[in-house]
Amino acid sequence: MIFSTETKNKALKDLALQIAQNKEAIIEANKIDLENAGNIDPTLIDRLKVDDKKVDGMVSAVEEIISDEDPQGKVLHEYVHPNGMLVQNKVVPFGKILIIYESRPDVTIEAAITAFKGGNKILLKGGKESKNSNILLVSLWHKALEKNGIPTDFVTYLDINREETQKLLADNTHKLDLIIPRGGEGLINYIRQTTSVPLLISGRGNNFIYIHDKCDFDMAVDLVLNGKSRLSVCNAIDKVLINKNLPKFEEKIEILVRALSQINMEILADGESIESLGYVTKMKENVYAEEFLAAKILLAEVNDMDEAIEKINEYSGGHSAVIVASNDATAEDFQNRVDCAAVYQNASSRFTDGGQLGFGAEIAISTQKLHFRGPVATGQLVTNKWFIKGNGQIRG
Repeated sequence: MIFSTETKNKALKDLALQIAQNKEAIIEANKIDLENAGNIDPTLIDRLKVDDKKVDGMVSAVEEIISDEDPQGKVLHEYVHPNGMLVQNKVVPFGKILIIYESRPDVTIEAAITAFKGGNKILLKGGKESKNSNILLVSLWHKALEKNGIPTDFVTYLDINREETQKLLADNTHKLDLIIPRGGEGLINYIRQTTSVPLLISGRGNNFIYIHDKCDFDMAVDLVLNGKSRLSVCNAIDKVLINKNLPKFEEKIEILVRALSQINMEILADGESIESLGYVTKMKENVYAEEFLAAKILLAEVNDMDEAIEKINEYSGGHSAVIVASNDATAEDFQNRVDCAAVYQNASSRFTDGGQLGFGAEIAISTQKLHFRGPVATGQLVTNKWFIKGNGQIRG
C-alpha cells in the first residue's frame, strides 16, 4: 500500500502532537518500568529512563523527519530502449522491518519514524523492561495513523514472550524482509544464529582513538574525555592507542591519566610506561575486543601507526575510529586503511550519529558493508525496483 509524502507527513505531524500532549503520561508509564526494573546496571537505567528532555527529543526527531526528502518513488536511472520501452529504476520501500531493541523507549519513536517515512511497515519488539513505555508510545502512533487513514499495522508492537520470539525468528512467521537488532553483542549474535532473515547489524561500538606522535596533545585529551561523556552509547571511546614516539610521552600520558581519574574512570594500562603511573591498573587479560559500556577505558602504547591500524582492524566493532594528528596526509592514510564505518581526523567519535551527520533521525549505525554502512536513515531503508512501460514490444 502506497501513501503520498503529504499523507505520511501529516501522520508524523499528528504523532509529534500526540507525544507533546501526552508528555506526562509517557513519563509516568516510564516510572513504572523504572520501578519494575529494580537494581539493574546504571547504563541500562540511562537507556531506559524517559524524562522531559527525552520526550522533547522524540518530538524534535519527528519534526526533523518531516522535512527530510521522501526517497519513495525517486527515479535512479531512466533509459528509453530503441524499441520504445521506457525503462526506469525507482526507489521502493524495503518492506516489512522488525526492530528488536533493549531498554530504550525512544527507539519506539525515533527508529520507527525513519522506516515509516520510507514507506515501510515496522514491527517493534522492545525489551520487557520498557514494556509500559513502549505500549503507550505505540498507542500514540496508532492514533496518528488512524487519523490519516493509514492502517495501524504500519506500526505494530509485539508484546510476545521468549518462546514466541524464537518462533518468529526461526520460522519468519510475520514474513519479514529485514531485522534490525538494537542492543549488545549478545543480542545480535543470538538473532544472527537463530534466523534466516537478513540482518542490518548495528549497536556494537568498541571504538578506538589513536594519538599520533605529531599532534596537538591538548586536543587529544579533549577528544578522549568527550568520547567518554556518555557511557551507554555505541559511539563512545573504549580504547586509546598512543604512539611511543610522542614527545615527553610519560609527562603527557600522566596529564591524560589525571584528567580521566577526575571523571572517575577505571583506567586499564597496556605498556610499561603507562603501567608505571598512578591511578592505572595493568591489563591482566586481553580486553581489546570488549565493548565496555561503562566508566572504563584502556590506554595502550603502540610503536607506530601501522600497529595502531592493525589493532583497530582486529579488535574494533567496525563502528568509529579517530586519529589525532597534525599532518593531513598521515590522517588520510589512517582513514583509508582503518576498516570502520566512520573515520575521524581530530574530531570526536561522538559525532557518529544520524542527526550530527546531517541525516536527521536514524534507525541504527550499521557496522556492516552490505546493504549500507554508518548511520541508517530514511534514504537507506529502501531498495530499488525496475519499472518498464511498453506497448506490446516482444524480444526477437
